[in-house]
Amino acid sequence: MKPIKILHWYILRNFLKTFSITFFVSLFVLVMQFMFHYADDLIGKGAGVWPITKLFFYSTMSLIPLSLPLSILLGSLMTFGNLGERLELLSMKAAGISLSRILAPLIIVIGLMSIGSFFFADKVLPKAQVQMWTLIFSIREKSPELNIPEGSFYSDINGINLYAGNKKSGFLYDVVIYDLSKGFDNTAIILADTAKIEMSNDKTYLLLTLFNGESFENMSQGSKPGISNDEGIIPYRRESFKRKKLAIDFDANFTEISSSFLDGQYVSKNINELQYTIDSMTHKVDSITDAQITKQQTTVYFEHNGINSVIKESENRDSHYAKSKIRDIYMKLDSVNKIQVLDNAISRCHTISNDIEYDKAITDWMFQEIRVHAIEWHKKLTLAFACFIFLFIGAPLGAIIRKGGMGMPIVVSTVLFIVYYIIDNAGYKMAREGMWEVWCGMWLSAFVLLPLGVTLTYLAATDNTVMNGEAFKMFFNKIKNKYKKNETKHN
Repeated sequence: MKPIKILHWYILRNFLKTFSITFFVSLFVLVMQFMFHYADDLIGKGAGVWPITKLFFYSTMSLIPLSLPLSILLGSLMTFGNLGERLELLSMKAAGISLSRILAPLIIVIGLMSIGSFFFADKVLPKAQVQMWTLIFSIREKSPELNIPEGSFYSDINGINLYAGNKKSGFLYDVVIYDLSKGFDNTAIILADTAKIEMSNDKTYLLLTLFNGESFENMSQGSKPGISNDEGIIPYRRESFKRKKLAIDFDANFTEISSSFLDGQYVSKNINELQYTIDSMTHKVDSITDAQITKQQTTVYFEHNGINSVIKESENRDSHYAKSKIRDIYMKLDSVNKIQVLDNAISRCHTISNDIEYDKAITDWMFQEIRVHAIEWHKKLTLAFACFIFLFIGAPLGAIIRKGGMGMPIVVSTVLFIVYYIIDNAGYKMAREGMWEVWCGMWLSAFVLLPLGVTLTYLAATDNTVMNGEAFKMFFNKIKNKYKKNETKHN
C-alpha cells in the first residue's frame, strides 16, 4: 500500500503543479477576452484606477467556473502526456497498477473541485455578477473623458458641439461652438479666436473662457406675441465680445449606481431562488391561461333578448339545439336588429382578440423569463459536471498520445475546448429561443462529450493503439511507401 500512496502523491503533485499554472493562464485569457469585449464601454471614460480594478476583480471571480474545465483538461492532458513521454506510465502499468488506480487520486480531487465549483457558482457567483454589472453600467453612464480633437467636432458634451482648429497647453484656437441645448430652432453659435478650458473644483462643470469672438442666437421662441413671421423672418441676437465665460454641465466624477436595479434578475439569484422564481412564474402562466380559456368558453358574442334566452335554455341541452334555435331567432329579426347583433358580435370578437394578444404578450415574456432562469439553474450544474468530464478526456488522451510539454497538449486541449464551447453555445441558443427544452439544450455538451470521455478511458485502460501517435505514423508511412512502389512500376 505504501508504494501506491507514494505514487498517488507523485501524480497529485505533478497534476496540481501543472493545473495551477494552466488555471491562472486560462483565467487571465478569459478575463482579457471579457475586457476586450467591453472595451468600447470602458475606454475614454476616465473612470479611474479603483473602479477598473474592482471590475477586473469581479470579472475574474465571475469567470472562475468557466476557466476550471479548460484548466482541468489542459492540466490532466499535460500531466499524463509527460508521464507517458517519460515512460513512467508504462512502468506503472508494468508493475500491475491499472489506469483506474492511477486516476483514483485525481478523481477524488476533481470531484471535490466540481463540488466546490457548484457551491462557488451558487453562493459567490451571484454577488460577484451583481457587482460586475453594476460597475459596467456605472462606467457606461459616466460622462466621457474630455479629449477634444483638433480639426473635428467634439459632440460628447450634452447639447454642445465644439470645434477647435488647434489646441496647446489648455488653450483652444479657432473655436466654434454650436449650442443646441435650447432646441434646434434656438441654436446659438459662438466663434472665438482663443478659449481656455478647465474643470470646476467639484468636476461638475466645464468652464470655458473665450477671447475675441462673436455669438449668434436665434430668438424664435422668445419673440413677443403679435409679431408675425409670415415672411419666414426669424429674429436673432448678435454679440461681440473680447472676453466671455461659459459654464457647461459636464459631470466628470465617477458615481457608482445602486445595485438594486439588478434585484430580481437571474444573475443575482442562487439555485433555490431560481427554482422559486421558475415555480411561481409557471403557476402565474397556468393561471392566466386557465382564466383566458374560461373567458372564451363563457363569453356570449351575440347580444339579443331572444338569443340570450335561448343560450340560457340550451345550457342543459346539446349544442346543435342551441345553434338551430339561434339561427331561427336571428332570421326572424328585422334588418336593423340583424345589423346591431352582428356589430355587437364583431365588437366582442375584437375585444376578445385584443385581450388574447395582450395575454399572449404577457405569457411570452413570462416564458422567456422562465427559460432564462432555468438556463442559469442548469448552468450552475453543467459547468461543475464539465470539470469531471474533462478529466476523463484529458488524462486518457494524454496517456494515449504520450506527448508532454506545452506543444501538442495545448493544441489538442484548445481544439477540444473550442468544440465544447461551440456545442454548449448552440445548445444555449436553442434553449434560450425555446426551440428545445432547457435541460436538453444546456446538457447537450455533456451528452456529446461524455461518450467521448468513456471511449478514451476505455482505449487508454486497454492500451489500445488506435489513437497512438506511432500507429498513425506507421499507417501514413505504409501509404507513402505503397504510393512510391506504384510510381516506380509505372516508370
